[in-house]
Amino acid sequence: EVQMVESGGGLVQPGRSLKLSCAVSGFTFRSLGMSWLRQAPGKGTEWVSSIGADYATYYARSMKGRFTISRDNAKNTVYLQMNSLKPEDTAVYYCAVGIGGDSWSSYDYWGQGTQVTVSS
Repeated sequence: EVQMVESGGGLVQPGRSLKLSCAVSGFTFRSLGMSWLRQAPGKGTEWVSSIGADYATYYARSMKGRFTISRDNAKNTVYLQMNSLKPEDTAVYYCAVGIGGDSWSSYDYWGQGTQVTVSS
């Protein structure tokens, strides 16, 4: 059974930081690339960031310099550190198995998502 559980979302003020976690089980985590995607209310899916099994990292243009993806293979967990949050970052954030692409068809598995709301 594959399980992916996102956590760490919440309500924060603009300019603040938040760190998301995705705990995974049911597959060989250390051998797989992982991604974060997000979906704002009424909008399509947007790719945020990816990290390879070799720890190479990739970011969407609007996230670079503000967001940092990392992984801890010993804990089977991928993280997304989000700094300088903006209201437009408000979305449900999902972790997924795979690298690249705004479409869910690019990924093999994904979690239930965690809500991030940036508002004053």
